[in-house]
Amino acid sequence: MNWEGYKLLITGASGFIGSHLVEEMVRRGAQVKAFVHYNSRGDIGLLRYADPQVLSEVELYFGDLKDPDAVRKAMEGTRLVFHLGALIGIPYSYVHPYDVVQTNVMGTLNVLTAARQLELERVIHTSTSEVYGSARYVPIDEAHPLQGQSPYSASKIGADKLAESFHLSFGMPITTVRPFNTYGPRQSTRAVIPTIIVQALTQDVIKLGNLDTTRDFTYVVDTARGFIAAAETEATIGEVFNLGVGEEISVGELANLIIKIVGRDVRIECESARMRPEGSEVNRLLSNNSKARQLTGWVPQFTFEQGLTQTIKWISQHLDIYQAKRYAI
Repeated sequence: MNWEGYKLLITGASGFIGSHLVEEMVRRGAQVKAFVHYNSRGDIGLLRYADPQVLSEVELYFGDLKDPDAVRKAMEGTRLVFHLGALIGIPYSYVHPYDVVQTNVMGTLNVLTAARQLELERVIHTSTSEVYGSARYVPIDEAHPLQGQSPYSASKIGADKLAESFHLSFGMPITTVRPFNTYGPRQSTRAVIPTIIVQALTQDVIKLGNLDTTRDFTYVVDTARGFIAAAETEATIGEVFNLGVGEEISVGELANLIIKIVGRDVRIECESARMRPEGSEVNRLLSNNSKARQLTGWVPQFTFEQGLTQTIKWISQHLDIYQAKRYAI
């Protein structure tokens, strides 16, 4: 597909995956409008770390997903929306479930409604592997039951079902992309890999929660390219598909691997404050990505060690933005 001059909107553009997707789309020639959560400081979030040349070509739009008027105005004049905007912290969702539901469910409804009214060509909606909960079987395919094991995952299930309903009810051209655990440069210590890396670089003890849970990690550049692949074929319309590597590693094994790469003598310690409530813990995530491969030809390009090395390098160069001793929710 030729993206040259193609005008599109990316919600959640100031976030982790969103900022990388902005870069990828600008480099492919698209005219990108970046929806950034309004703040009085004019803070553009993780977009500040994007290539300055890329950023100079991005149209910034400040607003709030919970405001239907702001969403519609942002979408005017565009042909496609990548909807990545969400509140994603699982521990945060235990404390403020109302905020999470308002942003993730009602925000998605606002995006879908505006896209329908403006007759956009495509909506690429973002799900999460958290909607599956603890695996009932592995590898997890798209037919796996959905389980709301946290307010966050429940909100994303609601958003996914709204997207499904708009496709089935109104014939809207919607695709739902379901990334498994994405990692890479710019990610906050809300996620486990940066949490381990920052502590491994700066502390004598790495404090973690459950060490036995397993996750399937995808490097952020591969995830961004998966979103683009979803938009480049009509075969994905009305479909949900996983973006995952298809390999799992436990948190304990992950920590030891990072310690090995970093090259410091660091201990690992479990901390009760970092444990999820027992019924909310997702014990195992391992993706079946065959549907993505079949529909789009998407294949992850980065090995886990390649991605970790790049991530460690970036974090080590930006340690000033991280708080090693703080448990981020």
